[in-house]
Parts: sequence; C-alpha cells; structure tokens
Amino acid sequence: MLAQQLSTVLPGGTVLTDPATLEGYLHDEAEWAPYEPPLAVVRPRSTAEVQAVVRFCLEHRVPLVPRGAGTGLSGGANATAGCVVVSMEGMREVVEINTAERLAVVQPGVVNDDLRAACAEHGLWYPPDPASAPWSTIGGNLATNAGGLCCVKYGVTGDYVLGMEVVTGRGDVVRLGRRTAKGVAGYDLCALLVGSEGTLGIVTEVTVRLRPQRQPERTIAGYFDSVVDAGRAVSLVAAAGVVPSALELVDRHCLEAVDAWKQMGLSVDANVVLLGRTDTPGAAGDSEAAEMMRCFEEGGASWAAQSSDQQEADALFAARRLAYPALERLGPVLTEDICVPVAMVPEMLTRIEKTASAHDTLIANIAHAGDGNLHPLLITPRGDAAARTRAQAAFEVIICDALDLGGTVTGEHGIGQLKRAGLGRELSAPVIEMHHAVKNALDPHGILNPGKAIPDRAAG
Repeated sequence: MLAQQLSTVLPGGTVLTDPATLEGYLHDEAEWAPYEPPLAVVRPRSTAEVQAVVRFCLEHRVPLVPRGAGTGLSGGANATAGCVVVSMEGMREVVEINTAERLAVVQPGVVNDDLRAACAEHGLWYPPDPASAPWSTIGGNLATNAGGLCCVKYGVTGDYVLGMEVVTGRGDVVRLGRRTAKGVAGYDLCALLVGSEGTLGIVTEVTVRLRPQRQPERTIAGYFDSVVDAGRAVSLVAAAGVVPSALELVDRHCLEAVDAWKQMGLSVDANVVLLGRTDTPGAAGDSEAAEMMRCFEEGGASWAAQSSDQQEADALFAARRLAYPALERLGPVLTEDICVPVAMVPEMLTRIEKTASAHDTLIANIAHAGDGNLHPLLITPRGDAAARTRAQAAFEVIICDALDLGGTVTGEHGIGQLKRAGLGRELSAPVIEMHHAVKNALDPHGILNPGKAIPDRAAG
C-alpha cells in the first residue's frame, strides 16, 4: 500500500517494487554486513523528486537509505527492513566545468573516472582517485570522504568539495558551501556533510575544486621479502621528506589473484611490491625518484629500480586497483581500512601478520602506504562458518591494534555498519553525544540511513 502511494508522487518508472529487481539494491560490497528487504527502490532524476521522496518518508515515518553505485565496503548503503532505498544512479549529469574558476558542478551519480575524463578535456584534473574510481560515484565518494592512490600528496574528497545542494531530514532543499576560493561565513556545514554517509541529508549536487593537469609521473618499484620490510621503506620515505604522488603496497597474494583473473603477466619474484610515483617536474623530480629508490633499498628491498616502461608501470598500478575484485574470486573478503601514523606502518604490518597467524586466517595486504592507510583483506573459504568467525575476530583485533598505535578505525571506507563498535572505542562518550546531537538536529525523526555511521550512546 505504501509503495503504491509513493508511486503517485513520482513520475512513472521511478519507483521499483519487483522483488527480483530489488535484489540488486539490497547491499553494498561489505562482506557479512546485515541487510533486510526494502519497501521499494526509488531512482530520482532531480532534486525535486528527491525532496518528494524525503517528504513522503517523513509523513509516513519510513526509513530512507541513500545509495550510490554500491561499491562501498562498510555496509553503509545496505537496506534496512521496510526502508526506501534512494538510488542516485539516474542523476549523473556533469552540470558545469568552469575553467576560469577551476571548479566543476556535478550530480551525485557521476562516476569518478567520468568526471576526471570530462575535466581532462579542459586541461583540468580532479585528484581524488579511490581504487573503485572506474565504478564509484562522486556522491558515494563524498559520503565516505573517499581518498585513493594519490591522496598522500593531493588529499581526499573533502579537500575538493566547495559546496553542495542537499535535501535535509526535515525535507528542505538547502545549499551549503560556496563557489569562491575562500569563504568563512558561518559554520562549515558543507564539511559536516562530507563523510556523513547519508545520515544527515541527501546530496543532490556537488561543486568541486579542480587543479591543472599534472606532469607525467615517474614510477619506482621495489621488491621485498616481507610486508614489514616494505613498511620500513615507507617510513624511510616519509622521514626523508619526500612526498610521493603515490606510494602503494601490494603483496603476492594480490598480484597472483590479479594474474589468475586477468592474465596480465605480473607474477614477480617477491612477496611484496612497493610502488612509488612522483609527478614533480624536472631535476627536482629526478632527485625525488632517486631518494625514493634509496629508501626502498635501505628498507630492505631485494630489487629496486625506476621504470623505463610506462606500459609496465601502468599495469602494476592497474593491478593494485584490481586487487580487491580479484581476491573476491577466491572467497568472501572482509576488508579493513585502518589508518596509522606513517612511522607506525612497520609495527602495524607486523601485528597484522601475527593476527593472521593467531586466528588462522589468510590476510592479503594492499595499502595506500604513503599516508598509513592500510587495507588488510581477510579471505575465507566459501561456506566455512568457522573461518568466518575467526576472520571476524581478527578484524576486531586489527582495529584495536590500530587504535593502540594512535590510528583510526577508517581512513576512507567509512563506518557504515561494520565499524560502529570500533568507532565507539575510538571516540569518547562526550564526543559520541555530540554526534547524536548533530544527527538529531538535522534528522529529527531519524529517517536518514538509521543504524549507520555513528555508534550507539554508552549504556547508562
């Protein structure tokens, strides 16, 4: 009955209720994060249609779950019982690229790589580049404040968001932020929405800052016998004052999985590969590349060199992006997203190895190593309940170790459902109360993505 009523306030074909169709909108890519059947899926094409959905859900007190491309890894887009899933896939227009102001205005369903390609036609560049950039959307990237391979030098999504249009939990359409290069008028509510995972409002348009196209990159590769040695090299690069345009760690498990899937011929005689890049032009870039290679060698690399084959270098970085879907072919993958101080990367990697052994769990490692953002991938055989239990226990140990080393439970994937308990350990009780106060102010009826992103209040 409610789904039929919802259909009357939206254009035909916007509301989906067929159970077979709904299957594709139940959850994101987070392994073992819970989900329930929704009341309906809505695919709006305008801000007015999003507002109509929110007002309907307010009137009938129906929970509402915003969804981008579904590439998330924390359960943030998972449907809850009887909710309306609002898929932003129909809002994918690049509204404006302004070369004079170096900004772009886009709808939330625009795919990251499509925006980058559109900007490149104007000699401009949108830096945030999560590994899922060929599939993930700007709205989803904003929801989790996604980072990516080059964020070690150029920052994360939030560093490029200037403004946005939002439908609030009260059903109002508001504009936050600005288009100017500077602006400090009022509270920075725009920044507050970045990383809020759809719990404070539904973003219907985003204005992002752009940069000029950058110089071609030099690639330095190093082979290591262990992730700990590679971590030591990462710390040395940071201590040397080099800021690479990318510094990525990929272990043998990942490379072999990509090879088996894509036949890219990437198998190497190493347990771990460290991939560094610099886009600094001229002699300064040559010096950075040489210094990075020295750090690799001092850290224990069995082999290190600057690539003279751009195609080969690009293939290695392509393998880094393909690691997660390749490993999924082996069995369920529970993905971590911890971030620790760069100096603590070797110790954190040591602890991950110990945790893998203690819990009899295969853990592959990829990492945005240059900024301490590690992605241990816990792989289990399909249908093995005991292995799942061990992996989930290892997942929690890794979170505790990251916090113990001064880190955080998530660097770029968001809290969603999987990290709520971990966030409860990271934040103090007064800070958790502040989160709930903000949530109550902007979503007073609690309809926006309930049960996600923030921990429950402490008992008592």
